[in-house]
Amino acid sequence: MNTPQEFGSLLAGLHRLADSGFAQGGGALATLTQTSGSTFRRAGARMLVCGDGTVVRGLSGGCPEADIIGRAREVIAEGIARIVRYDRESGLDALLELGCGGELEVLIEPLTKARDLDFIDAAADCLAARRSGVLATVYRRDGAVMNPKPRRMVIDEGRIVVNEFGAGLISGVLADLALDRLPITPSVERFTHGGNAYEVLLEALIPPYALFIVGINAGAVALARIAAVLGWQVTLVDDRDDRGERVWSGGLLPDKVRRVTATPQQITEQLDFDARSFAVVMTHNLGRDIDYLRALGDVPLAYLGSLGSRQRAARLYAGSGLSAEQLRAPAGLDLGSETPEEIALAISAEILAVTSGRAAESLSQTTGPIHA
Repeated sequence: MNTPQEFGSLLAGLHRLADSGFAQGGGALATLTQTSGSTFRRAGARMLVCGDGTVVRGLSGGCPEADIIGRAREVIAEGIARIVRYDRESGLDALLELGCGGELEVLIEPLTKARDLDFIDAAADCLAARRSGVLATVYRRDGAVMNPKPRRMVIDEGRIVVNEFGAGLISGVLADLALDRLPITPSVERFTHGGNAYEVLLEALIPPYALFIVGINAGAVALARIAAVLGWQVTLVDDRDDRGERVWSGGLLPDKVRRVTATPQQITEQLDFDARSFAVVMTHNLGRDIDYLRALGDVPLAYLGSLGSRQRAARLYAGSGLSAEQLRAPAGLDLGSETPEEIALAISAEILAVTSGRAAESLSQTTGPIHA
């Protein structure tokens, strides 16, 4: 699937297409199914091309993108799915030589009616509820693209909520593929059923990251705004209504950022934390920060941080009893940050580095793969 911040705009674009009654021929959904070598995006990334010329998201960073859009318009006109490969065998390698030099396979399918969006809505429901699932797309049979469109299944925590396979095909998929286990990365699997050979793109539906910011102030608002752009689910937490209301009413926060009033004693009772959650404590009150850190010390967080000078950080460690492995204080990468926005950028960058297992070095000074 697309990254969280992309998925939201893709979903909005699909709903706009549906609200228009699939005007001007509807649209076409382009999905990267397979890649090799250095490519801008990985399998599972999607782009929407509408009949009115609107394009939502991107797949290639520019190299063959214009060609993909042109072919998507042909799919809209014909109403039949197709697969396009950008590699040397297809004679389309010149497009790639202008960029990273990798190879792509792209599935382009027509979208002409509301039922075509059932799978994406089911995936959105799964992610919004912070449940895990699997999206399976059977797109090729005996070497040819499935027409007029691919068939999909959405499994939401073990329950099949969308089934376009039909009784025969679904039995073959469930027998040959371990759909009860989340694929680590999007992958194309092959199986045979009824004498036919099929290819299916398997994608994990993994909940977006959730950020809990404890304290409502200028720095918290800046961090909330950056996190929202990254597609994280953002919650502002404070135990005082008056100060928070003034910031909240300023119109500075995205609509999806929620606010919760919770004391240190209430925070673990009122909020749900999981292994894809982050918390940053920044009330600017030492005693209150320590109380919140104590409450969050045993929560299964992917990241826990708090602001302050090194002297203040030492007092946070001593007062909370947390170790350096449990708590990042002072929170953030060393970027020379001073303003609330710069500090928020440093914190969000550190969170990304921690969750991806990277050392946050300059790319120009490293030699490994850019994308994991």
